Amino acid sequence: DACKEIRDLLLHDKKFEFNPKVGIDNPALTLTEDTDGEGVGEPRFYLLTKDNTETFGFCLHEELGCQGHVIRQIELGGVAQRRGLQDGDRLLQVNGHFVDHMDHVRVVQKIKASGNQVLLAVLDGDSYEAAKSLGRDLSQMLPDDIRPRLCHVIRDKSGFGFSVSCPEGTKGTFQLSVLQDGPADRAGVPPGSWLLELNGDSVKSYSHTQLTKKLKQSGNKVTLLVASSAVEEFYRLRGLRVTAALADTSWLPFKVRELHLVKGPAGYGFLLKEDDCSSGGIGQFLWDVDVGLPAEQAGMKEGDRVLAVNGESIEGLDHEQTVHRIRAHEDQVTLLVIDPASDEFYHSIGLSPLQFFEDSDPA
Repeated sequence: DACKEIRDLLLHDKKFEFNPKVGIDNPALTLTEDTDGEGVGEPRFYLLTKDNTETFGFCLHEELGCQGHVIRQIELGGVAQRRGLQDGDRLLQVNGHFVDHMDHVRVVQKIKASGNQVLLAVLDGDSYEAAKSLGRDLSQMLPDDIRPRLCHVIRDKSGFGFSVSCPEGTKGTFQLSVLQDGPADRAGVPPGSWLLELNGDSVKSYSHTQLTKKLKQSGNKVTLLVASSAVEEFYRLRGLRVTAALADTSWLPFKVRELHLVKGPAGYGFLLKEDDCSSGGIGQFLWDVDVGLPAEQAGMKEGDRVLAVNGESIEGLDHEQTVHRIRAHEDQVTLLVIDPASDEFYHSIGLSPLQFFEDSDPA
């Protein structure tokens, strides 16, 4: 077979329905087609949004004799086609992460971990081949930072360390002034940034009075989705909606951890049990972590919930299936795990922690 087809990204037949909250269903804006006279066009950006019954409507291929991650089998009338993806496009970026150099399976996993929304940067096939032949660094063709930030601010004696300004008579347009070395500054809120969400809720319909009331009701902790002026302009010029699913979470204290375990003479040194998780579903939890054995040495903590085994999400798997995944490689295993406090945080804002693994500190 000349390619590895990733069937999980395909296919669901659904008629076009315009959603004003998502935006006009037009192809992403391309500012220029050829900027250097060498046949190399500009990357295009697409925000794909689907529901739980759909897929994104394309396959991602790795093909013999063809460089890059290739967009193929675009579903007629599907999400990808409606947004403007083309057969043969090469995938450069997923949710702000450059992926051209990544292993193909890992790139597919990143798309699947995005849930129902993903931001893709692509380059048409001819431009991609031309850029490669010219030895161009494709990462340099993309903006440095196109991601909003999720910031968790904890109040101190001086308050949250930011103030909000809003043009008189308007709703939903809030710019933040940030106190240097204050709680918001330490939490990563950029000075002059625009507030998009408060505690997981859009502020688009809020008046200044309503926002102030919501802040007071937040107690000592508040989670903000913010965008710098440059990031806000990037999305606005392309008609794309900024959401928390696209956010940089590296400033958050809540992390997904990767644990690599090599089995010792006494095994890994932990037990796995099935229990209720904060989302209301069933999860697989790590328990009875033995002192001095590989699990503890890798950083495992009792009560951690397993999110993925050897790079594959275990969402929807039962206890027996998860154990089978762990035992698939006899002498080693890599687990993605999350502690209870971090798990509860991501559930409270309605996001999957797997989406943000790249932003987490290594274990």
